[in-house]
Amino acid sequence: MLRLVARILIATILSLVIVLATAWAALALWYRLPGPEYLRALAGCVFAILGIVAIIAMFTRRMFRGLATFLIAFAALLLWWSTIRPPAQADWAPEVSRQVTGTMDGNVLTLTNVREFEWRGKTDFVERWSTRSYDLSKLQTADLFMSYWGNPNIAHVIMSFGFEQDQYVAWSIEVKRRVGGAFSPIADLFKSDPLVIIAADERDVIGVRSNFRGEDVQIYRLRAGPAAARALLLEYVADANALSTSPEFYNSITTNCTTTVVKMMRAVGDVVPFDWRLIVNGYLPEYAYDHGALDKSYSLADLRARAHIDERANAAGLSQDFSRLIRVGVPSPAEKNAN
Repeated sequence: MLRLVARILIATILSLVIVLATAWAALALWYRLPGPEYLRALAGCVFAILGIVAIIAMFTRRMFRGLATFLIAFAALLLWWSTIRPPAQADWAPEVSRQVTGTMDGNVLTLTNVREFEWRGKTDFVERWSTRSYDLSKLQTADLFMSYWGNPNIAHVIMSFGFEQDQYVAWSIEVKRRVGGAFSPIADLFKSDPLVIIAADERDVIGVRSNFRGEDVQIYRLRAGPAAARALLLEYVADANALSTSPEFYNSITTNCTTTVVKMMRAVGDVVPFDWRLIVNGYLPEYAYDHGALDKSYSLADLRARAHIDERANAAGLSQDFSRLIRVGVPSPAEKNAN
């Protein structure tokens, strides 16, 4: 009797594993197998049938034969999967077509391919890229931007670094999509689009979201002094340089704008335990507040109320004073400590 119960338990566990592996494999074939839709659908269905047969076999005397057959097929699929690499060339959308890179000379950081688009509408812009130099001895602050476009549980995360005289450079981890392509969190789990790291003027990467796309953009000023901000900025530069020579795929869970938060928490000297808010990233302000990355002399509700920049951004109208004006009334623990 005990052997029977143990066999059923093992078969059930193996069946659950096969269900997950089959679902992933079917979707991988659908999204990435070369060929027309009917061929990709057929391949996914064949693998799904193989998974169903293997699950049935788990509860018969053919358990080991069924498991072995499934594992061989799954291993072959993983071998094919490992050969898929990000494309080097494609018809990239202009705003994500270039990867920023950086070099250091003493305290001076020089960034190549800084985006400075002049936006006139959601899709109307004047394309402009530049090379900029920043004196890291004048670096003062690090700020977290959250841009909500619909679902309050999900947001795009942007980090911005502030220097003396209201000079800022914002960093955004994005999908390197093709012209006409669109962000798809499901498709981007399956090697659909490469990753790109953008360094940009705030009037570009922040302003297009607040002033033209109608997104709810919020700013949270971090408890990160100059040394911590420098360490975080240089991590971005290192990641960008690595990406320029070794492209990676964007992944909606493991390699996306939310990976910023791990770097952010390390920059303010905290450990980074796993938390569901690292995945459901609309709640990152709560996570940052709980771990001491924000100014705790204010309540989180007060910080959230002050964080919305949309009215200030639209009033500024992407002027030269944009970065200073969107921060009016937003508490800055780094600046408070400096004073």
